[in-house]
Amino acid sequence: MVAASTDVGIKKSVNEDSLAVKVYNTPRGKLLFAVLCDGMGGLAKGEVASATVVTAFVDWFTSNLPILSANTIEDSFIRREWERLVITVDEKIKRYGIEHNITLGTTLTSMLMTEERYYICNVGDTRAYEITDKLKQITEDHTIVAREVKLGKLTPDEANNDARKNILLQCIGASENIYPEMFFGETKRNAVYILCSDGFRHEITPKEIFNGLEPDVMREAEQMKRNIEYLINVNKQRLEQDNISVIAIRTF
Repeated sequence: MVAASTDVGIKKSVNEDSLAVKVYNTPRGKLLFAVLCDGMGGLAKGEVASATVVTAFVDWFTSNLPILSANTIEDSFIRREWERLVITVDEKIKRYGIEHNITLGTTLTSMLMTEERYYICNVGDTRAYEITDKLKQITEDHTIVAREVKLGKLTPDEANNDARKNILLQCIGASENIYPEMFFGETKRNAVYILCSDGFRHEITPKEIFNGLEPDVMREAEQMKRNIEYLINVNKQRLEQDNISVIAIRTF
C-alpha cells in the first residue's frame, strides 16, 4: 500500500522536489521502487536537477524490471548499478550547468523493495525511515551537523538548532566528488517506510511522524494519504519555508 504527496509550501514559487513510485506484481511477489529528490534551495533550476535524477532512476528500474523480477537481487548488483547511475547523472547535471552557466544540484533517496528485503541509495539529506513499534531513521544525513553529531561534537538537540543544519557535504550535480551511500535490510511485516524531503521533518517531531503514520492506524491508502497531507499542513502552519514531499509504503 502506497501514498505520496508533494507541496510547494508557503514561500517558494517553484516546487524543486521530484518523486516517483512504481509497483509491479511479479512471479516472485510484489516489487516496489520509490525515489524522491530535493532540488537544491538557493541553486538555480533545482527542479531540473531533481527531475533529471528521478527520471534516470525510473528508467533504470523499468529497463531492469525483467532481471529484478526473475532473479534473486544481490546487494552487490544494486550497489554497482546505483553507484554507476549516480555518477552518470551527476555528470549530466554538471554538463547542463556548464552549458547554461548555472549551478544546480539535488539530493537523492531511492528505495527498491521486495517482500523480503529493501535496498536504499542516499545522497544528501532526504531521508528514509522505518516505522514499526518505533520510528527508526535508516539513512544518515550528509550534512555538516550530522557529521558533528557522529563525531560527538554536537548533541542531536544542538544540531537541530545549529545555523549550519542545512549545509550539505554532498549533493548530485554540485559537488566535486560524489559518494552515494547504500543501506540494505530486511523488509519488516506490518511496517511503514517513509521517504521524505527535509521540508517534511523540520517543523514536526519524530513523535508526530510516528503518531501520524504508525502501521496499526494505516489500513487504507486513502487514510495514509490524508495523514500525510495533514502532516504537510502542520509543517506549513508552523511556517516551514521549503517544499515538502513524502512517500509512504505500508507492508502487511
